[in-house]
Amino acid sequence: MSEHPPTSYFDRKRSASYERRATRLLGGLYRRVASDVAALAPPGAVVLDVGTGPGRLLHAVAARRADLVLGGVDLSADMVEIANARAGAWSSRITFQAADVASLPYSDDSVDVVVSTLSMHEWPDQRRAVAELRRVLRPGGVLLVYDIRFARVDRESFSGFVGVRRVPVRLRWWPVALFARVTATVS
Repeated sequence: MSEHPPTSYFDRKRSASYERRATRLLGGLYRRVASDVAALAPPGAVVLDVGTGPGRLLHAVAARRADLVLGGVDLSADMVEIANARAGAWSSRITFQAADVASLPYSDDSVDVVVSTLSMHEWPDQRRAVAELRRVLRPGGVLLVYDIRFARVDRESFSGFVGVRRVPVRLRWWPVALFARVTATVS
C-alpha cells in the first residue's frame, strides 16, 4: 500500500509547480472529466471534487454549468490557496477547503456527484476513503474516480455502491488509454 503524502509535500513551491504542469499536461483530461460531470449532474446539483489540487477541474465544470454548487477539497492547504487565487470569475460559485478524503467536511447524504482525478492512487486506505465518499453522497448520487490506468482498485471498497464499472479513458489525441474511470452509484 502506498504511503499517503504528508501535507507538507505539496507546500507552496511544489503546489505552484504542480499547478503549472497540470495546466499544460492535464487540460485535456480536465475538459473530458468536466464534460462527464456536466452531463451526469442533475439540475442544481452539489458537486464535490476530491483531491482538487489547483482547482482546474471545477473551473472547467463552472464554465459548462452555471446551476451547479461546486466544492473542492485537497489535503494541501497550499493547493487550496492556489485554487482560491485562480478561481477568478468563479470565486463566488466554488468553495475550496483543506480536508482529507477520509474525513470530509460535508454532511451525510449532502452531495449529488463526487469526482476525483488522479488522487485515488495516493489514498492510504482506499476502503476508508471510498466509505467516506459513500457517506456524503445522496441516494442516487454518482461517484466518478479517474486515475492512472494501472492504479490499484480494491473492488470490495465499492461494495456500498451499485453499477460499479471501471473503463479505460483515452483522450482524443493520445494513442493509448493512460487513465481509467471508476463509475458507481448510490442505491
